[in-house]
Amino acid sequence: MGVGPLVIEVLLTFFVAAVVLFQYGNWYRHHLVVTVAVLVAWYFSMLIVFVLPLDVSTTIYETCRSDLDLSPARQLREVSSSAVTENNFTETILHGLPLNVTNDTILTTTVPPDLKCPKPWSFVPRRVLLVFWRIVYWTSQFLTWLILPLMQSYTKAGDFTIGTKLRSAIIDNAIYYGSYLLIVGILLLYIALTDLGLDGAKLRTIAASASNTWGLFWLVLLLGYGLVEVPRSLWHSASIVHTLHHSYFHAAKLSQERAESNERVNDLLQSMRALGGSIDPGHPLHSHMDVIESKIPTELLDRIRRQPPPDSPHADVPSEKALVRLHKQLIKALQNQRRVETQWGLLVEKIVNLEDTHRNSISHDTSFKHSTPPRRHYILSYIYTPTIEWIWRCFVRGYLLRALAVCCALVSVVVVWSELTFFSTNPTISLFAVFVNLAKANYDYFTIEMISSLSMAYIALCAYSTLFKIRVLNLYYLAPHHQTDEYSLIFSGMMLCRLTPPMCLNFLSLIHMDSHVIKKHTEETYYTQIMGHMDVIKIISDGFNIYFPMMIVALCLATYYSLGSRLLSALGFQQFMCDDDLTTDLIEEGKTLISRESRRRQRMEDNAARRKDFAERFGGGESSASMYRSARQRAEELVKPLKRDDSSESAQLELLGGSENISDYSSRTTTSSLTMEEDLEGGRGSGRMSGFSGLTQYSRARTHKPDKGLFDDV
Repeated sequence: MGVGPLVIEVLLTFFVAAVVLFQYGNWYRHHLVVTVAVLVAWYFSMLIVFVLPLDVSTTIYETCRSDLDLSPARQLREVSSSAVTENNFTETILHGLPLNVTNDTILTTTVPPDLKCPKPWSFVPRRVLLVFWRIVYWTSQFLTWLILPLMQSYTKAGDFTIGTKLRSAIIDNAIYYGSYLLIVGILLLYIALTDLGLDGAKLRTIAASASNTWGLFWLVLLLGYGLVEVPRSLWHSASIVHTLHHSYFHAAKLSQERAESNERVNDLLQSMRALGGSIDPGHPLHSHMDVIESKIPTELLDRIRRQPPPDSPHADVPSEKALVRLHKQLIKALQNQRRVETQWGLLVEKIVNLEDTHRNSISHDTSFKHSTPPRRHYILSYIYTPTIEWIWRCFVRGYLLRALAVCCALVSVVVVWSELTFFSTNPTISLFAVFVNLAKANYDYFTIEMISSLSMAYIALCAYSTLFKIRVLNLYYLAPHHQTDEYSLIFSGMMLCRLTPPMCLNFLSLIHMDSHVIKKHTEETYYTQIMGHMDVIKIISDGFNIYFPMMIVALCLATYYSLGSRLLSALGFQQFMCDDDLTTDLIEEGKTLISRESRRRQRMEDNAARRKDFAERFGGGESSASMYRSARQRAEELVKPLKRDDSSESAQLELLGGSENISDYSSRTTTSSLTMEEDLEGGRGSGRMSGFSGLTQYSRARTHKPDKGLFDDV
């Protein structure tokens, strides 16, 4: 057997991690260092989850062999070394001792180990697992506590050189880790006063245990919400009406957040315009201003250039410190705007699909009809016919989601019960331990590995899905279709590396394979041997690691009765409550916003279709894109000497360019979607950043293009 199963697991896990990262990240736009670091963080975290079951089965096999090696000698002492009678021989055979007997005398006693302890199909040698866990664990810890935080601070720094950015990142992390260093200092002082002694092994154990304690604290808080919310979300997803109302509510709140993010970006652009008015092309800080302008999308940059200069000068005197502060604020504001615009685009598409599903579900026709024709490959359209789509989306999908919700609810109950009872070893009442012991009695290693893999995968799902729903951490958002920014990818890599090791240690406690927690001698996995234990500090090993996971019960009850949502609503942070009048008002507002957005998109598609039809009929071989570019260039020549308020022709030309780039989804996410047409329909004032997509673009040759740094393209 050897290391074959381990190699297969390693290769498959790398393939899964690479595919998921390719789906969420953008390998062509993101910096190579960011992509590689996040890939390693995701890959090693997944390896811990999927390889630990192999370690569990190997440990069970080694435990069986060690017990079997001791049992013949123990039983042999009970059998007389002299000649045995026929009755003694029969009794010995019944005890399971194969004896080679000559002249009624015991000559040898042999018990083949593989006869009683079959080797698992996924057996991995001991030395291989030790080296593997040492590399995976300490590399992931090095990434999550040193490399990734520095990279995250580096990408958000507003400085203009590599040295100053590194200095800002180190200072930022030094402040952040000050509290952790204080805790470590207190622990070291406690150890020194108790005369326990310190060496290299104990220091490594303290470092690993401190990281695991931090991760266990957050893991319990996240699981207390996720173990209830994941089954409930699946159950509610089966109801189209409930999901549609919740999406309308989310759209209303997200629209307010979009307006705030757009206003914030507009204010910073005005400050940049005012500050840049004092920096001429020959100014020493002009190269820094070019770096700031390179981070701004072309549409926003062209818009701010066409606006009249401010009447009053900027409050800050042009200096490098002022530009650094402006650069940092602008990076954060643009990141927030991109996140909100990406969320808005995905939410609109989701609501449109939900509305189509709801309309078809109440229709008597069993053929699914879309409000807008879907873009699919012809082979998929041939297989996934409208009738099959109606059966799946209007009938089958709901029942499958409810069945899956029931299964997840049962697993959540098993997790909560096991967290309450894992310290009891006699009798064993932890359900995970009971299931593993039943499979262990039959040497069913495959079942043991499946139970371990699925259980840890579900616990990870509940924890990580909760992590990205917290409003405080909403600055980070994982969006599919290559829309996730570097900051969110780095943050996800950090949290995966920090939460996965304590989650796996907690699971080993649930199946009674961590003797330092259950206080019963048992063979430990090689993963636990590398991690170590917090035995040097009794208050953590005997108290926190055992009793703190029991808080999951209280957190699950609070989540089930929505106590947190009710408290936030009472404090003014409106949450989705079915029996609340304000929730109903926000649902109606979201419905109006989505209807307006759908009409706007429909007009854009109609305009594009008319231009394409005109180009095909009268273009004379000229493509619609080239015709539109030539018309746009002629419009720019006319509008250059005019200002926005000088004539009505300028406004007409700006409206003429309002429907360009309709097919580029990513460009729409970087600009404001509050267009001039929405302001006319909604009656909103001109104080917000409306009309970004309705402005014509200009090309500007910079006097000097700054050199590209390590993360300047972030």
